[in-house]
Amino acid sequence: MKSIKSTQTTFYQSINKLLTISEIKQMDQFIQHGHTSCLEHCLAVAYYSYFIAQYFHLKVDEASLIRGSLLHDFFLYDWHDSSSKHRLHGFTHPTTALNNANKFFNLTAIEQDIIKHHMWPLTPIPPHTKEAYIVCFVDKWCSLRETFHCPLKIEIKK
Repeated sequence: MKSIKSTQTTFYQSINKLLTISEIKQMDQFIQHGHTSCLEHCLAVAYYSYFIAQYFHLKVDEASLIRGSLLHDFFLYDWHDSSSKHRLHGFTHPTTALNNANKFFNLTAIEQDIIKHHMWPLTPIPPHTKEAYIVCFVDKWCSLRETFHCPLKIEIKK
């Protein structure tokens, strides 16, 4: 296994370039769970998904794992808004996030799988790749922590 410092360095090198993209920066404007922004949530999911893959020596597409997890909630709206179009957010936001991501990025099949299926089993079709399963479970763990005001903050190093 890579050292924790090496794992962090690889993660930060991958993520910093993505964080310069204005559309990704927009995610910081929307609260995801508790007091955690959508961007903070996605960064935590990306970091811990990557860390778990490294820790358990899982053969994954690291770049797709990181990028797909960063974009898994790329829906770009306030889902707490009581308008009827957000009422079924839990069921519909994976498709919205995937459509948005496809507008701005050339996604791999793995990235598409991560975004589309991260809400399983709330949405009926399970993930197809190891990377998407990892993100699916890490997303639920991070969401629970954020909902109960114990977020996993990821400090971005430049």
